[in-house]
Amino acid sequence: MTSPLAYEKVWFEKCKYDEAERQYFEKLAKGSPNTPLKNSLAGEVAKARQHIKNSLECMDGIAALATNVNVELVNRLNNIEQNNVGLTKLVSDLQAVVKQLENRLKVLEVECKKSSPSVPCGAPTPASTPSSTPIKKETAEDDDDGVDLFASDSDEESEAAKKVKEERLAAYHAKKSKKPVLIAKSNIILDVKPWDDETDMKEMEKAVRAVETEGLLWGASKLVPLAYGIHKLQISCVVEDEKVSVDWLQEKLEEIEDYVQSVDIAAFNKV
Repeated sequence: MTSPLAYEKVWFEKCKYDEAERQYFEKLAKGSPNTPLKNSLAGEVAKARQHIKNSLECMDGIAALATNVNVELVNRLNNIEQNNVGLTKLVSDLQAVVKQLENRLKVLEVECKKSSPSVPCGAPTPASTPSSTPIKKETAEDDDDGVDLFASDSDEESEAAKKVKEERLAAYHAKKSKKPVLIAKSNIILDVKPWDDETDMKEMEKAVRAVETEGLLWGASKLVPLAYGIHKLQISCVVEDEKVSVDWLQEKLEEIEDYVQSVDIAAFNKV
């Protein structure tokens, strides 16, 4: 048998459907498309707050900078004022000095007028004016104390002046000739080499020293070992450059063929 309420339009479980609808819309609210909008609004608000914060911080920095600038300006103004005080004092001192000088000048002018009223102050005194007395000039007719050695010979020159001139020239040349003449000399060290170890070095030295000429002076000598028991004769000499040639001396020593093989110059110095 069918229930008589089967065809009635009555909603006996509406509270369940309300609860389900509420839960559904809550879920939709949690994951709804409006969430990004809400998040974007929150971000904009956060950005605005950060911008306001940065602006406030910037204003604080500007205020601090302005304070520092004000302090620096105040310090500079104080320095300028101090300098102005010093300059003002200096100007005052200079003005006082100028005033003293002006007073002193006035006093001097008054004293000058009292001492010489006929002569204006600042005019040259008679002692300072140039003298009109002509200065006596020396004439060419005055007698000379000495005789000019370089004057040209003329017909008017006296025999006595010529004689004095010749005597003085002769004395000058004689004095000049007595001056010592510098002689150029050279100090030479020669290496005289023998033929072998059997060469008599003493005889070779005697033969070397036997070479004599004007302007040649032999000095000290010694034997210097070469190799294999062979020694060379190292001998020094002083020669006058104008009288003795080094090439000539080498040739003369190399002509001693019994003892001398070769001659070399070990050192050459001007004296």
